[in-house]
Amino acid sequence: MGASRGPRLSGLQKQVLSLYRGFLRAARCKSAEDRRQIESIVSAEFRQNSNQVDRKNFVYIEYLLRRGKKQLEQLQSPNTESLSQTKQS
Repeated sequence: MGASRGPRLSGLQKQVLSLYRGFLRAARCKSAEDRRQIESIVSAEFRQNSNQVDRKNFVYIEYLLRRGKKQLEQLQSPNTESLSQTKQS
């Protein structure tokens, strides 16, 4: 019964996973075409950040979480149909 499913996650890691799942849930409420586009953009954005952002750069990770939460709130609005992908340098 008490078997572990893997390493314990930090609070920030849990927030990131929660945000990712929130985007996927919000995408389910959109049309099939918009859903595929949203899932593609979200997946690419999270993957890119996981490869480029230092795991110990907590300030930047918290900034990305705040920005992501704002984008998620916008996506959850019934008037929003899709996301736009942003390029960062």
